[in-house]
Amino acid sequence: EKLSRLSTDKARINHVLKFTTSKQLTFQEIDENFLKKFKTYLRTKHNLSERSIVNNLIVIRTIYNRAIKLGIVDRKLYPFGSDKIRIKFPETEKIGLTRNEVIELESVDNLTKNETHARNLWLFSFYFAGIRVADILKIRWNDIFDNRLHYRMNKNSKLLSLKIPDKVFPILKDYINDKQSEEDFIFPEMKKADLKNAKDVYAKTKTANKKFNKYLVTVADKAKISKKVTMHIARHTFGNISEDKIPINMLQKLYRHSSITTTINYQSNFMHRDADDALDSVVNF
Repeated sequence: EKLSRLSTDKARINHVLKFTTSKQLTFQEIDENFLKKFKTYLRTKHNLSERSIVNNLIVIRTIYNRAIKLGIVDRKLYPFGSDKIRIKFPETEKIGLTRNEVIELESVDNLTKNETHARNLWLFSFYFAGIRVADILKIRWNDIFDNRLHYRMNKNSKLLSLKIPDKVFPILKDYINDKQSEEDFIFPEMKKADLKNAKDVYAKTKTANKKFNKYLVTVADKAKISKKVTMHIARHTFGNISEDKIPINMLQKLYRHSSITTTINYQSNFMHRDADDALDSVVNF
């Protein structure tokens, strides 16, 4: 029941429909051989990563499970399982900027208006431990009081209150002249959205994120940063710089994760000090 899920899953279903030669695809046709060929098709024709291929298979598996539950197809035809098609998430590498690269991003000048806006949104996200774009764009001026930001996370409705870092105030100052009221949005993207229409809000959020990522490419180029910089990388950057400096329980709160296991798995991508020290203790003699 989420528009973001609808958008991504619809694209994955279209992959299936384009792959099959049948005008009407039956569950009986979706067997191990079909899925193996489908995986090859996604890898060669669409150049998808292993993680994206897994996501496509998960949609098929979900629909298949619902069909079994509804009695549409016999369980014995189920093509997934340990002895059939296994769905295993590949390890993914999360890369964030370093402290020096963030400093370069903060200090780069000669930016256009759109580039400055994209940089502001990226830094705003980073300064608040990687707030997602959908949440940033919904922040209003009255969410800020007592030098704290109070907001409810869109993904899991968690309510959070964070002290506003000093570096955030110059960003807020860039938008104060456009403030119409205390209930006005800080950033402009949601000002013309039909807030009663979830599809319109989602569409404007998606368009904004795409626009920010487009301009962050040129911002990174001007800052002489070779890494790919996107809005989501702000979250990875906070994790990369924090490493193991912050207790895991506090990171869970800052990341707004529902489960501490999620936090542990996420932060493990950026905690290298113990392994580095162990390696040095052996080879540096």
